[in-house]
Amino acid sequence: MHQPPGFKDSTKPNHVCRLRKSLYGLKQAPRAWYHRFAQFITSCGFTSTLSDTSLFVYKRGTEMAYLLLYVDDIILTASNDNLLRHIITSLSKEFAMMDLGSLHQFLGINVTRKQDGLFLSQEHYTHDIIARANMTNCKPCATPVDTSSKLSASSGPSISDSSLYRSLAGALQYLTFTRPDITYAVQQVCLFMHNPCEHHFQFLKRILRYLKGTSDQGLLIRPSKSCALTAYSDADWGGCPDSRRSTSGYCVFLGDNIVSWSSKRQATISRSSAEAEYRGVANAVAETSWLRNLLTELHVPTRKATIVYCDNISAVYLSENPVLHQRTKHVELDIVFVREKVRIGAVRVLHIPADYQYAHIFTKGLPRQLFYRFKSSLCIQSSSAQTEGVY
Repeated sequence: MHQPPGFKDSTKPNHVCRLRKSLYGLKQAPRAWYHRFAQFITSCGFTSTLSDTSLFVYKRGTEMAYLLLYVDDIILTASNDNLLRHIITSLSKEFAMMDLGSLHQFLGINVTRKQDGLFLSQEHYTHDIIARANMTNCKPCATPVDTSSKLSASSGPSISDSSLYRSLAGALQYLTFTRPDITYAVQQVCLFMHNPCEHHFQFLKRILRYLKGTSDQGLLIRPSKSCALTAYSDADWGGCPDSRRSTSGYCVFLGDNIVSWSSKRQATISRSSAEAEYRGVANAVAETSWLRNLLTELHVPTRKATIVYCDNISAVYLSENPVLHQRTKHVELDIVFVREKVRIGAVRVLHIPADYQYAHIFTKGLPRQLFYRFKSSLCIQSSSAQTEGVY
């Protein structure tokens, strides 16, 4: 043990500082802090949700409040100002905290109140990523991925600085929180973080060039009268040139707003396009099941069945046909899971033409016009395109 630099006592060189309290740096600190906070907030009438243990809900008659905790950052909203002030006062008496007013930033995500809704963006974070790659003056491109690009593990020589590649790929993953349009491209570059090649790095640079021209874009969350859940599911059968695994993707809408999306390579090889599509449908149904439970705990339950759109007719038939054929026995678990949800009326799997399948943007590279048409359906807009004003 030594005295820390800048705090050395020349008269007592052999003395060290005594640590009275430590919160950051210890492995058990987050759990201890959460236990302490949850114990107090529960005593105030809140209950922790089973769908998300960091989300606490308060309900007394017509009064409601939601509190979301992430380490020591809190988002709090309530049905009226009196209840909101009462909760803030109670928290201030128990913990040393600061009220920052209306939500304007949370975990690097900027929140702007517009006349037609809330605009979520990570513009400054995007510029930081581009600057980290020394591409501040790069030329923008129209799409994040080429239509013919299929990354392979043997795409050429390995790059000299793989740490930069991993750092940029990890940063882009966090950017997908407000940019669903780059989800597929980021998923592709993250597959090769263990041994990136030069071609992979060029693929990543194309994403940054696309972000250069669209850095001011983000998600617009509008008020919606509908609480219905609608999902779009798609799969790219055998798209991986190395393992021949399929890439499945989905997006889920709550009313008119997108609330969840994913692009992921499937864990096993599918023997047919119908099998790959059905595995994607099962992933989408699992996500919507979680969202339905979450909405129930938020006291806004969904009364109607969740609609899951798929552009493969065979996958739609599999969700309703109670007979397991020889060719589908190896995917029995996914089939039974979806059929059970269909049987109880929680889910309906319907066919949709490929021209209206928004989930295509999460499974493959698209031509420019089709990419922008699907992108406009994902609630992605430019900050300058919004109407001035607040509400």
